[in-house]
Amino acid sequence: MTGLLSNFRYYFNFVQIRVMPQIPAELKPAVSKYIAPEALFWFRWAALATWVMGVLLAYNRGYLVEAFTLGLAGGYTPGVDMGFTFIGTGMWLATVMFFNVWVFIWPNQKIALGMIEADADAKAKAAKTAMLFSRTNTLLSIPMLATMAMNQTLFG
Repeated sequence: MTGLLSNFRYYFNFVQIRVMPQIPAELKPAVSKYIAPEALFWFRWAALATWVMGVLLAYNRGYLVEAFTLGLAGGYTPGVDMGFTFIGTGMWLATVMFFNVWVFIWPNQKIALGMIEADADAKAKAAKTAMLFSRTNTLLSIPMLATMAMNQTLFG
């Protein structure tokens, strides 16, 4: 699921934003009325599913509390609790990213795409805000994926 979410994130940041100025004006409404809302639908629900599945996995494996407290739940033991700190860092990054999608990116994209009535200045501001939070998530995805993928190798 993380791969699906990353694909949408990279599509928005490296494809759509870069290519939109090259699209003829008469074709741009197709992107903003059909392609972007559909992609954003999957983007935000992939963010929710990724977060929920990660929490369920951590709970099922018995380290949810230790990870979310970065190994501090029962007092920190150097060397022993580093794995919890490592995977917990990834979990907190994923939580911030999930929050960004639902609280900042999606509401601002609705305004920017005209799904919510707004004047041109509000649309421009919303588009910029959504882009900044989306790019923030793209940058956060690198250490998040590294901590998730490397935890088992380093501490497993």
